[in-house]
Amino acid sequence: MSGIFEGDEFADNPEPRALCVLVLDSSGSMQGAPIAELNAGLRRFRDDLAANPLAAKRVEPAVVTFGGGVRVAQMPTVVENFTPPALQASGNTPMGQAIQTALALIKARKEEYRANGVSYYRPWLFLFSDGEPNDEWQAAAEQLAQEEAAKGVIVFAVGVDGANFDVLRQVARKNAPVRLKDVGHFAEMFRWLSNSLQQVSSSRVGDQLRLEPPKDWGVIDT
Repeated sequence: MSGIFEGDEFADNPEPRALCVLVLDSSGSMQGAPIAELNAGLRRFRDDLAANPLAAKRVEPAVVTFGGGVRVAQMPTVVENFTPPALQASGNTPMGQAIQTALALIKARKEEYRANGVSYYRPWLFLFSDGEPNDEWQAAAEQLAQEEAAKGVIVFAVGVDGANFDVLRQVARKNAPVRLKDVGHFAEMFRWLSNSLQQVSSSRVGDQLRLEPPKDWGVIDT
């Protein structure tokens, strides 16, 4: 996937980049209120980041969806160029393929950063699911775990009731997966994500940060 980004963007904005790939379940079980709340949360996420001048220059959201098939709904770009996609719910749940697509996207983007002399924070992969993957997800989870162990990515996973948390624990092995209280808390989830990325973008590359726990919107099972 290398060579798909424009180098001029780095000349215009040489700030360090904080890449965050959102891997979002848009399968048929998300129809109705869940997908509407997810779309509203994405718009709020964009607005919150845009209101922070430094985060707007440094945070690069991307969106990969999995519902029936896998789609890169938004390539990595700084917030001012980020248009939240209008997600539609349909199909099954190819989570493994979505994870592999996100990892390839992260790899390609890091190559572009290096080629253009732009420093970057460790990329985030933030996955949300409401169900059971229907593809061969195990190899993707292992690949993701290896990349995280090598400090190539930071992984977060969120599920709602109905999601397979045994699977999510294999996907997110360092940070325990979070159980969303209900779909009405998507706004709080995205607010936590935008606040956390603002915290990252205001730090120095390589700093260790302590993020706020997800107490307002989620529960970590113990």
